Amino acid sequence: MTTTHPDATTRLGGWLFRHRTLLPGPVALVIVMLPGSESASPFLVGAGVAVTIVGELIRLWGVHHIGAISRTRSERLGPLVASGPFALVRNPLYVGNILLWVGFAIAARMLWLAPITLALLALEYHAIVRWEETLLESRLGQAYREYAARVPRWIPSLNRGDRGLRRAREGFSWSATLFSERGTFVAMAAGYVLLWLKARS
Repeated sequence: MTTTHPDATTRLGGWLFRHRTLLPGPVALVIVMLPGSESASPFLVGAGVAVTIVGELIRLWGVHHIGAISRTRSERLGPLVASGPFALVRNPLYVGNILLWVGFAIAARMLWLAPITLALLALEYHAIVRWEETLLESRLGQAYREYAARVPRWIPSLNRGDRGLRRAREGFSWSATLFSERGTFVAMAAGYVLLWLKARS
């Protein structure tokens, strides 16, 4: 099914997709510029770091299955991937991104910012996903419709993905996965260095 006249949300999603690296920018500025409003509890900082790590582990798992196509800014599509985390939820990379930034907000001792970050990124990624799904359905047809009917968009379903989890995707090694994620690793390291410097100032 092809959408001839995409709605405003879908059109916005296409623009956000091409600029999605910049989406967390406002959150990053707030984290760097404003002081933390909670006490410097090691538990709170540790909880934020743990959430960030979980988000990145989800990203690594997803990139390992989908490959370098995850970095594209164009409308180029790879094959339909239904293995690994994509057997549990259709958008694991975006789920990982949200957890990354919620974790940074917590580690920065800005608990008030965590739900704002969650809501802001969820709305932005929802628009992107609307655009992506329109594109995928128009190009992949029934195969994508069946996949979308089987796998939830956002909330993982453990009992639906067993077959997909066992079906390993070949051709994208862990070394290539780590290389593809190098930019994310650098950004995470820089973020925590900035938080450390801010805490010492």
